[in-house]
Amino acid sequence: MKTVVLPAPAKLNLFLAVTGRRADGFHDVVSLVSQVSFGDTLRAEPADKFSVTCDDPAVPIDESNLVLRAANAFVAAAGWKGGVKFSLEKRIPMGAGLGGGSSNAVAALRALNLLAGAPLAPAELAALAAGLGSDCALFLHEGPVVMRGRGERIEGLPSAAAARLRDRRVLIFKPGFGIATPWAYARMAARPSTYLAAPAAEAQLAAWLADTDTRAEKLLFNNMESVAFGKFIALPTLLDQLRAEFGLAPRMSGSGSACFTLLSDGMSAEPIVDAIRAAWGESAFVFETTLA
Repeated sequence: MKTVVLPAPAKLNLFLAVTGRRADGFHDVVSLVSQVSFGDTLRAEPADKFSVTCDDPAVPIDESNLVLRAANAFVAAAGWKGGVKFSLEKRIPMGAGLGGGSSNAVAALRALNLLAGAPLAPAELAALAAGLGSDCALFLHEGPVVMRGRGERIEGLPSAAAARLRDRRVLIFKPGFGIATPWAYARMAARPSTYLAAPAAEAQLAAWLADTDTRAEKLLFNNMESVAFGKFIALPTLLDQLRAEFGLAPRMSGSGSACFTLLSDGMSAEPIVDAIRAAWGESAFVFETTLA
C-alpha cells in the first residue's frame, strides 16, 4: 500500500435557504454549493493504528476529530483491519462556514477506500459521509451541486448552469472570530420567521437556473445572515461598505463567519483587501481563489 495525498477543498454556499426544523432536530435546507480551488491537504500512510497530526495546534487530534471519526465509520462498514497515520495540512479556518472539517472527513474516507482496495461503492461512501455531517456528502462530487434535506441529498447542476460558475474569481474573508454552527441553527429555531419556506426557496433557485443572464451574482442568497448579523455587527457593516464603495455583492457562507464576494475579470482585489483589513484588522483571513 502506498501513501495517498488528497486535497480537502473548502466550499461556499452561493445560495442557502434554511427552510425549517425537522422532527429529528436537524434542519432542512435548499443550497447551491460550490467547492473552491483552495483548501487543506490530507496525507494518509499505512500504519499499525489510526492517528492524526495537524500543523495547526488549534485543531483537536483526539477522537472528536472528524478524520478519526471517518476512519472508525469506514472500518465498521468495510471490515478493514488496517491502520493509517493521517497528516493534515490545515489552511481552511475553523468556525468559518467553509466546510473544513467535513471536507477533511470525506478526504479521509476516500483515502481509506483507496488504501483498502476500494471495498466500498460510491453509494456506500455517500451513506457514510452523510452520517458524519450534514454537508459532508457534497465533497464526494465534482463541480457545483444542490443540497437538499439536511444536506445528504445531492444533485448536480445542468452543464450550462455549472459553466456560469466554474472558474469565477472569488475573494474569501473571515474576521478573527468564528460562529458556532449549533448556535446559529438554534437561533433560527427560536425565530421561525427567519426560515424561508421550501416552495419559495425552490422557486428562487429555479428562476436563476432558468435565467439566460450569466451573472452568478443574481444567485447569491443566505437567510442565515439574518441571525448572525444581529449579534456580529462587524459582518453587515463591512459587507454594506463593500457594496457601497466597490459595487460588489458580498455574502456570508453557511453559518459564518466567513464571507465572500465574486470578482469580475480584470478587477483588482488589492483595494478590497485593504478595506477588509482596515475594518477587521490584520487578524482577518483573506484569500483569493476560484470556484471549482
